[in-house]
Amino acid sequence: MIIGNKTMKSFIAILIMAAVMISGSIDARAAKGAKYVFFFIGDGMGIPQRTAAEQFTGKKLLIDTMPAQGITTTYANDRFITGSAASATALASGQKTNINYIGVDPNFKAVKTVAEMAKEQGKKVGIVSSVSIDHATPAAFYAHVKTRKMYHEIDCALANSGFDFFGGGGLKDPAGKKSKKPLGDALKMAKDNGYRIINNKRDFMALKPGDGKVLAWNEWLQDGKAMPYVMDMTDKDITLPEFTGKAIEMLDNDKGFFLMVEGGKIDWACHANDATASLINTRSFDDSVKVAMDFYKKHPDETLIIVTGDHECGGLTLGFAGTKYSSNFKLLNAQKTSFQKFSDEIIKKFKADNGANASFNAMKPIITANFGLKFEGDAKADPLVLAPYEVEMVKASFDRSMRGDKEGSKDSETYLLYGEYEPLTVSLTHILNNKAGLAWTSYKHTGVPVSTSAIGVGSEAFNGYYDNTDVAKKVMSAMGIAPRVYAAK
Repeated sequence: MIIGNKTMKSFIAILIMAAVMISGSIDARAAKGAKYVFFFIGDGMGIPQRTAAEQFTGKKLLIDTMPAQGITTTYANDRFITGSAASATALASGQKTNINYIGVDPNFKAVKTVAEMAKEQGKKVGIVSSVSIDHATPAAFYAHVKTRKMYHEIDCALANSGFDFFGGGGLKDPAGKKSKKPLGDALKMAKDNGYRIINNKRDFMALKPGDGKVLAWNEWLQDGKAMPYVMDMTDKDITLPEFTGKAIEMLDNDKGFFLMVEGGKIDWACHANDATASLINTRSFDDSVKVAMDFYKKHPDETLIIVTGDHECGGLTLGFAGTKYSSNFKLLNAQKTSFQKFSDEIIKKFKADNGANASFNAMKPIITANFGLKFEGDAKADPLVLAPYEVEMVKASFDRSMRGDKEGSKDSETYLLYGEYEPLTVSLTHILNNKAGLAWTSYKHTGVPVSTSAIGVGSEAFNGYYDNTDVAKKVMSAMGIAPRVYAAK
């Protein structure tokens, strides 16, 4: 049978209409664009971290139950193993760039971020992070500087961003004390631009919609102006899920919003090879996503949630030669404090109390109380009992710590043992992690791909295998913006 051109066109039109009817609401939602966009980034959260967190908690992470699941490459423009600045710039703008560059291409030309695009659409914008709010990942969504180390310039960019909500850690150089060309007091700029500055939980939790723009940080900033590790927090601390929930409350409006939330201390714990601190922070990060998911359930046809990592950190392996095919992640529960608190507070106090008379025997009960590792008992019956060679490892690191060996030793052998961290602390986390069936290959990032998850408007685009630059472009598409790199003003 011969079909004329007119008949063929009608036939094609019918097929297209049928396809639209089949896909239905998905196509309609995507064409309209996501009104509410959540962009979650687990810094240093690779596939091993997600899997280990599941085994540690005994239940599947919420992020791993999302309908769209993809694998994402992370390499930078000038190095295979990326850094947070280059990777966050790729995730925020779709632009592949060099190590340490923030919001600019390899030629230092500023590129527009999806957060800035959302602001241009009339959406409210929020940025939340468990590390300093001017750290590489959050900065890549609102700043455009030659290096992530330009904290003062980043702080000033924050103050002048026009974004509506900043929360989490503090600012590292608002007054410009470390800048060659200070631009003024960034906190004063923020106040002059209408930001309400809050640094305690009581005032933070009392915030209500209509209170205006917010710059808030946790009262206790444990290290590097960052929030404390979750396992070290008290009731006075604001958790990442609480920051996420308050951001939603403050940003929600008729035109929609864009919210980026970073679990930054997942990465910091992995740098130090502290699995327990990292996995507990990963669980808190997942709880933050749950807050967004609760919002999604009320607005399923208008919301997109994306969850990814900027890179893996530490070379975490789910298996160890000493445990062969066995794993016992529950042993990690024996650790009661993070490496940071143990180094900064407990070892420091031990040295102050004992001075030159500090003995290994006096340290033993402190180790047991904080890491669960035991110096007496049957090692075959109790895996937390240290073997003789493990006791020697701990004793050697204790001696180094008591001598005051400085971090970042240039000695390659010492670096392989302890990295740039407090010797005794790293020795203890390594031994406990190994007993649980975990091991580490690095104190830095690695080049393995990460997983990306999504649910909501346009989420089906996040299935498959793609680069981190594609994540930004897929977000743009879901927001109704042509997916490409845009120059920033």
